[in-house]
Amino acid sequence: MPGAVLLAHHGTPGAGRAAQLALETAAERGTALVHLLVVPDFWGGMQGDDWLNNASTRDVFARYLEGMLEREAREQLAAMEADCLARSLAYTPILRYGDPTDCLIEAAARTRPDWVVIGAPRPKGVPGYRSRIDVAKLLRVLGAPLIVAAPHPAAAARA
Repeated sequence: MPGAVLLAHHGTPGAGRAAQLALETAAERGTALVHLLVVPDFWGGMQGDDWLNNASTRDVFARYLEGMLEREAREQLAAMEADCLARSLAYTPILRYGDPTDCLIEAAARTRPDWVVIGAPRPKGVPGYRSRIDVAKLLRVLGAPLIVAAPHPAAAARA
């Protein structure tokens, strides 16, 4: 998708800063925005075994968790689409489940963007989950310039 900015965004504050930068970059260049949202594969092992004591209850919990993750992902995609529409940008969503780095590499290979934008890592001590991008691995195979939206909002607030 030449003429596109590929954004890895999943709704965290660091990803929000990346989204802002990607939207500005796409608007300045008049390009499309491709939005990759990855549900990290670490959720796959979440079964609540420590407090759920039978298979039926674990199944109910698994369906609840899957529904919650899907709902949150759809909300993120809808919000990004609205931001793109407000700026008259073409928008393509990609929703994946797996390792964030591998999913980003695969999305970049398929879409062949002009730019790839990711958020800065969350500083230690700031609450939230860590779905890390392996930047060294990404840089070895990425066929487009990588922009890291830095600093993370929490790090900037501390400065």
